[in-house]
Amino acid sequence: MSRTEIESPVADLEEGDRERFSHYAKKEDITRAYIEGTPVIALCGKVWVPNRDPSKFPLCPECKRLFDLGREGRLREWADRR
Repeated sequence: MSRTEIESPVADLEEGDRERFSHYAKKEDITRAYIEGTPVIALCGKVWVPNRDPSKFPLCPECKRLFDLGREGRLREWADRR
């Protein structure tokens, strides 16, 4: 994963939004999703269609943990899950 961007739901807070997070995903996937309306898979595994302001929500702790592991660390962790 070379570059990442944060993306998440809803610009205006609504009921239940406090449990929502911004997620890490590949920038090119997020760009394509905005244009084509296709889903994106975050580092943590969440699948969503980005269409809202990510700055309104905290960063997903699992995405942050996986991002901080680096590419090799993520690959090792995902291999261990098999």
